[in-house]
Amino acid sequence: MIRTSRRLADGREILYFDAGDTAPPRDAEDPRDLPPVSTRSQLRWDPLLGEWVVLASHRQTRTFLPPADLCPLCPTRPGREPTEVPEADYQVVVFENRFPSLATAVERDVPPAAPGAPLTELRPGFGRCEVVVFTSEHDRSFATLGADRARLVVDVWAERTAELSAIEGVEQVYVFENSGEEIGVTLSHPHGQIYAYPFVTPRVEKVLASVERHRREAGGDLFADVVSAERAGPRVVAANEHWTAFVPAAARWPYELQVFPHRRVPDLPALTAAERDALAGVYLDVLGRFARRFDTPMPYIASWNQAPVTRGREDWWLHLQLFSLRRAPGKLKYLAGSESGMGAFISDTTPEDVAEQLRNVKATGE
Repeated sequence: MIRTSRRLADGREILYFDAGDTAPPRDAEDPRDLPPVSTRSQLRWDPLLGEWVVLASHRQTRTFLPPADLCPLCPTRPGREPTEVPEADYQVVVFENRFPSLATAVERDVPPAAPGAPLTELRPGFGRCEVVVFTSEHDRSFATLGADRARLVVDVWAERTAELSAIEGVEQVYVFENSGEEIGVTLSHPHGQIYAYPFVTPRVEKVLASVERHRREAGGDLFADVVSAERAGPRVVAANEHWTAFVPAAARWPYELQVFPHRRVPDLPALTAAERDALAGVYLDVLGRFARRFDTPMPYIASWNQAPVTRGREDWWLHLQLFSLRRAPGKLKYLAGSESGMGAFISDTTPEDVAEQLRNVKATGE
């Protein structure tokens, strides 16, 4: 893989990634007249929940569902407005988000607490938010990229995770993809994102606490026990030599998969070449099942759960959550009172039934 670093008109970094040992020159200049990125994010501590909340009001003006001929993620080509990608073609590209929730150049001078709330600590919205564009082709999806391009994306995820983890003050790196307008996607071009947080997220904190409690009370390894049981259980949907995808026994979402490597690793950079090859295969498999389960592809979130940067790494087991809020053709699961108000999920589907449905999708799609 070859990486080429350039700068956009407002100073943001853009990285081109090309498979193989050679790459075309990546020297196109960004001709736009852009003002410097202004980021006013801040973190506020919720003393009741014990969680950080990011305030990023400047994102209200971000691009929202532009027509295809004005897509900012397409390459810049003659006859159309310049985009975020100056080159006329590319394989995979990563750039700093123009409307970031977190940024390294954020204003650092913030009060110690929110106005009139001395228990609500304030911190600068430090971090980094990147966009990962999987292909220059606007009408593709990750499920249709093919094994070679998917493998390149896996390498890019790993490279970015390693580099962002090395930034002082970053505590967790989160790789994810939102797909489908129903999920809230504002740009339809196939892409994902990476957030470098200055704190450990609530989900990871909760899982680490569960791991410690299981060790203390049962004397076992929670991740290992869960993976072993699920690999031998009735909810496996797809598997290969290095990975298993299964519907979790207590799935929250109508359609949900977890994808685990068979070897404990803390994050994507720790995967071997063979494990990365196998990941590309199983990931395309399960995305294809989501795409063909109904008459239209399911909207989904693909969420990589990686270990924190500075703690809990020896306990963590890298895994992917892939889930959709579609529960039936033309019907979505909305987070209503129980889920949104109390965080208590009520599922409209049964994990064992969903696993059987997804296992059958491949046969009917061949």
